[in-house]
Amino acid sequence: MTHYHSGEVAVQQRMGQAHIADRVGRMIRADIPDVAAGFLAEQPMVVIAAADRAGRMWAGTLVGSPGFVHVIDAETIAIDAFPAVGDPLHEALTRPARIGMIALQPQRRRRMRVNGFVVPTESGLRFTVEQVYSNCPKYISRRQLESYRPDVDLPPPRHDTELDARQRALLAAADTFFVATADTDGNADASHRGGNPGFLQVLSSTRLRWPDYQGNSMFMTLGNIAANPRCGILIPDWTTGGTLQLTGTAELSWAPETFTAGAQCSIDFTIAEVIEVHGAGPLRWGPAELSPVNP
Repeated sequence: MTHYHSGEVAVQQRMGQAHIADRVGRMIRADIPDVAAGFLAEQPMVVIAAADRAGRMWAGTLVGSPGFVHVIDAETIAIDAFPAVGDPLHEALTRPARIGMIALQPQRRRRMRVNGFVVPTESGLRFTVEQVYSNCPKYISRRQLESYRPDVDLPPPRHDTELDARQRALLAAADTFFVATADTDGNADASHRGGNPGFLQVLSSTRLRWPDYQGNSMFMTLGNIAANPRCGILIPDWTTGGTLQLTGTAELSWAPETFTAGAQCSIDFTIAEVIEVHGAGPLRWGPAELSPVNP
């Protein structure tokens, strides 16, 4: 039986899905199957979740030509990229760290997650995996990659402690974002959230809320939040390649009045810091084809 920590078990039991979680959890592997290795080698982008030196959680992107993420052996992945200077993960990953990684392929609505331990190398990161598993295609917006410009000069990031009007509009229009969480032992996880524009609700310049829709029933993200409220969010601007990174704390809400249609519960997020790279980025994507199963 898959080992779940106390936060995951508590959420599974509250949802009445502990028996499903035990069954679904058997798909988690400690090695990298060939199909997963092939999938990773096709991707121009992965999302990484890790804690900074203050223990705050962040999610950020790593980008490169397909093949920049490649499997060395059944337990090891090489990532030939490193977070840009100014990204909070840049400093965090200059030393050995526990990370979560999610590879999302919008074109085919596919995704997989890998959790484990990284050390920095001359070319990027060496990733020793502990958990490897795929996720169902629910709630993924389909997009086509339009261009990759590796030589683009990223503008310096902007820092703030609250969202401005333009950033609030970006969040309100988002159909995709990524969540960074960790358990009480620091085991990090990166997950995807998708829905129709407006599903990520902007309650104020420092408060967000989003619904949790039915997924794989393991509740790794919710279980981590239940055990450790530190949380990070990454909202990509698919059109320009810009990114908006938020860190703060999250709390599960079981109050039905906070639910939107199709939600099992909701998550309230309080922002502590905002980091934005506005404008040009190396990857540009086309318009979204929203998932047909979005509530």
